[in-house]
Amino acid sequence: MKILTVDDDPNSLRLLSVNLRYAGHEAVEALDGAAAWELYQAERPRMVVTDWMMPRLDGLELIRRIRDAGHEGYTYIIMVTALATKPQVVSGLVGGADDYLTKPWDHDELQARVTIGERILKLEEDLRIAKRQAETLAMHDSLTGLFNRRAIRERALAELNRLARDHTSGPLSVIMLDVDEFKTINDRYGHDAGDRALRLVAGLLAEHMRNYDVVGRWGGEEFLLVLPGATPGEAEAAAGRIREQLAATDLGLNGKGTSVTASLGVATLLPDTLRPGGVGEQWLDRLVRAADQALYQAKGKGRNQVVVAPAVEES
Repeated sequence: MKILTVDDDPNSLRLLSVNLRYAGHEAVEALDGAAAWELYQAERPRMVVTDWMMPRLDGLELIRRIRDAGHEGYTYIIMVTALATKPQVVSGLVGGADDYLTKPWDHDELQARVTIGERILKLEEDLRIAKRQAETLAMHDSLTGLFNRRAIRERALAELNRLARDHTSGPLSVIMLDVDEFKTINDRYGHDAGDRALRLVAGLLAEHMRNYDVVGRWGGEEFLLVLPGATPGEAEAAAGRIREQLAATDLGLNGKGTSVTASLGVATLLPDTLRPGGVGEQWLDRLVRAADQALYQAKGKGRNQVVVAPAVEES
C-alpha cells in the first residue's frame, strides 16, 4: 500500500518510512504539511501517517484539507504526536484523524495500527464495489446488459433537456425496435432461443452505437435507441443498417439457418420545436409515442421494415 509519511524531523521521517517499507509498503515522504498536501493531491495515497506539530501547515490542517477534498475512496489517517494528554488526543480524532501514535512510537504498535487501517480500507473498498454493482444492477437489464427502461428514459430525458438549453446541438432522434414474431421463436424453439435472440439484437445494437448514443431494452422484445444530433435521414439510415444486418444474421437454432427480423420506427425532435429552458417528460413521451406509432406502421406493412414518423412538433 502507498502511505504518505509526514514529519518535519528528517530522522523521524526516515525511521518511519524505513519501518513501513520493511513491512512491504511504499512510503512517500514529505517534510511538512504543505509539501504533504501537494503530494497527496498528486499521489492520492490511501493512508497518511502524519506528525501533528509542523511548520507552514500542521497535521490538523493537513487532515482538514484531505477530508474537505471529497475524493472518491476513503483516506485512513494516523496522527503521530508527542502531545499524549487525553484532550489533545481527542481533538486530533475529532479533527479527522482515524487513529494516533504517541512519540516515541513502538515498531510493533505502528505495524498493528497500520494493519487496522488496511483492514478498514479493505472493508470500505468492498462496500464501494458492492454499491457500484448494486447501481449497475438497478440500471441495467439482466438479460441483455443494456440499460433498462428506467435508465434509458433518464438518459433520453437528459438529452432532451440538453437540446432545450442548446439548440445548436442539433436534433434528437430515437429508434424503437421490436423483434418480429418473437412469440413464434419462443413457441417453436423454446425460451432459451428467445433469450438468445434478444441478446443477439442487443449486441448488434451496441455495435451500431456511436460513443454518445444510448440504447436500452424498453420492455419485452422492444429496444429504444437515443441518437443525439441525428437528423431524420441519418436516423433512418442507421435503422436501415440495423435491420439489414439483423436479417442477415443466423440465430443458429438446431443447425438451421434461422434469422431474426425486426420492425423499426424512427422519430425526430427538431431543436426549434423546444422553447429555451427545461422540458417535461411529456416531450419524451411524445417522441417515443411517435416512434412507436411508426413501428406499428412497419408491422402493418409486413414487418422487417423501417418507417419514419413526421417530425415531432408542439401540439
